[in-house]
Parts: sequence; C-alpha cells; structure tokens
Amino acid sequence: MSRRFRRSLHTLLPALALCALGVSAAASTLNQNVSWTIDRAATTAKYRVVAYGDSIYAGYNGSTTNAAKYAAPTVEAEYLSALWNADIESVRRTKSGAVASDVYTNKIVAERSYMQASNTRVVTFEMCGNDGLQARTAFKKQTGTCDYSGMDAAVNSCKTYVAAAMDYINANAYAGVKVKVVSNLHYPGYAADNVQSSCKDASTGATVNLQTKFLPKLATMNYWMCENARQKGFKCTDNFAEYMGADYDTNGDGKVDSDGLRYISGESESSYLTRITSTLRATLRDANTHFVSASSSYDYIQSDDTHPTYTGGTVSAGLLGGTTGTGAPRYTTFTNGKNPIWNQYGHERMGWAVSTSNPPAP
Repeated sequence: MSRRFRRSLHTLLPALALCALGVSAAASTLNQNVSWTIDRAATTAKYRVVAYGDSIYAGYNGSTTNAAKYAAPTVEAEYLSALWNADIESVRRTKSGAVASDVYTNKIVAERSYMQASNTRVVTFEMCGNDGLQARTAFKKQTGTCDYSGMDAAVNSCKTYVAAAMDYINANAYAGVKVKVVSNLHYPGYAADNVQSSCKDASTGATVNLQTKFLPKLATMNYWMCENARQKGFKCTDNFAEYMGADYDTNGDGKVDSDGLRYISGESESSYLTRITSTLRATLRDANTHFVSASSSYDYIQSDDTHPTYTGGTVSAGLLGGTTGTGAPRYTTFTNGKNPIWNQYGHERMGWAVSTSNPPAP
C-alpha cells in the first residue's frame, strides 16, 4: 500500500515551528491541552484517563491552534470505553517542545489535580523526545572535533525525570487508579540520520555516522523508561518496537520483528542495547514505511519526520485555548482487542499499545 499523504508545515511560522519541534530554546514551548469524552450509548458511569507529555501525546500536527482529536491518549480512551462499557474522559495535559524537566515540573507536578480526581483510573505519560531532538540538532551543527556531551546530558536528564515522574505519580495520583503507563520513544528521522557528521571523532579523526551514534543513546533512554516502570509499578508501552519493527518476520529468526524488538522485563541494559543496536539492527525500519505485511505498509510519521500520523479530525489546542468536548466512539466493537485501523496510523498504533495494559474492570 502506498504511503499516506503527510501534512505540510509550510504555513507554520518558522519560529513556532522550531519551538514545537523542540529544537529551539527550552522556554519556547506551546501548551496544547485537550479534554475529550468518549460518550458511549446507554452508559452512566464515567471514568478518566490522564495523559501528561509533550507534542507526541498532544497530537501535534504543525498547527499552533489545533491538534489531532484522536491522539494516542484518546484512542486509548476509546478502547477503555468498550472494555468497561462506560464513558471515558481523556484529559491531555501537554506541552509541545517541552523537555523532560519541563513536562515533569510544569505538567505532572503543577497540574497534579487532574490525576487526583476520584474518577481517574489510568495515568500515562511520555517525555524525553525533545531532549533527544535538541541534542541531535546541536550535534549536527558541530564542526571540528565531535563533542558527545550534549547527547549524554540528554540521556541523563531523561533517566532522572522519568524516575522522578513515576515517583511523583505514585505518591500523588488518586488511590483508585488502576494502571500507570509510560510510553517510550520511536526514532524520528531514522533513515535521514544515515549520513556522516560534519565533526570528526577525537580518537579516529574520522566523521561518524549519525544513526550509529544516536541509536544507542535513544535505546538507553528507552531501556530506563521500561526498567524504571518495572521497578516502580508502571507498565511500559514500547513505541520503539511498535513503530520501528515490521509486523512480520523479516529475518527468519522465528519472531515477528516488532515483537523481537520489545523490552524484556528484567533484562540488563547491556543485553537490551546489544539486541537493539547490533543483533536486531538489520530489522529496524524508518517508521515512515511501517510494514504490516511483506506487501503492505503505512506511514506512521507526518511530513515533519517526527510526529505520528492520525485520523479523525482535529480539535482546538494551542494559542486559542483547549477543547473540552464529547463524541460517540468511532467503533463499538474491537476484534481481538483492536479497532479496524489499529496499525494504519502512528497515533492509532500507540493508542492501541497503551490499551494493552488496560485492567478488565474499573
């Protein structure tokens, strides 16, 4: 199947485009908050999913005034509504362009009241993408001798604030919350990074391959998201595996590629890094072409080569404030726990992946 049309960003003001993509100063961010309720017919109970994060959970689409209605947290709410036969309010408290410390301080901590409501049953968050994007952008500009300290700082900040976020949510979320989920990172621009740097390594005197240098850093971030989740009572949605691996076995090892790439509970950091950066490296594919079979693929990434694709329209979110609204579920039944388009768009895939941690009852 051919790639889906990806949205153009050329109408976005350049400065705001930079801030929303997380490549300008950390202070250049855009709040994109949305509350959308899945209103299921003939139901009276109403529960809440609270999602904290940056432009990924925001459903960023290149606009300063609107975002995807069915970003991953709202897709998750639709699955939960079917499972529980209840109305589900999806509350997205997000800040496009925010680094991990900003998401932690100004969303999770400052806006803790949203997860403290007595009808809250799911709390999920994602962060660190902008830490990585900013470090990558800075590294690409380097000339002379390569300095890797910016990448290392991004990894360390991610590890620090992911752990802090989990501790804070554990201490502050409503006691009746049934599940807490962290979503890890896909690798945006994987194919585009398969080029040499402008700087030269101090030891070899040669340029370095950007993809080869960045992949272990991203993998380290993802490992500690999932490992901290294991240690602190969270579930980990492995978006790296969902986006970067095909949904069939391309290397003949007896495993579907996306399954083979997933974090294994309790594995060591060195084991995970070896598997992602070496053993299964050949199975990684840019998420612009996510193969669901040997003959069919879908585009999971918008034209900015960063943010997930989506369907289902947009809602106000950004400079003009956020949307509070309701709507009937798009689907009333889910075959084997999946809607008919679960693997056709980036946000649909992520929302489904988060939903696999849903508890059977509220």
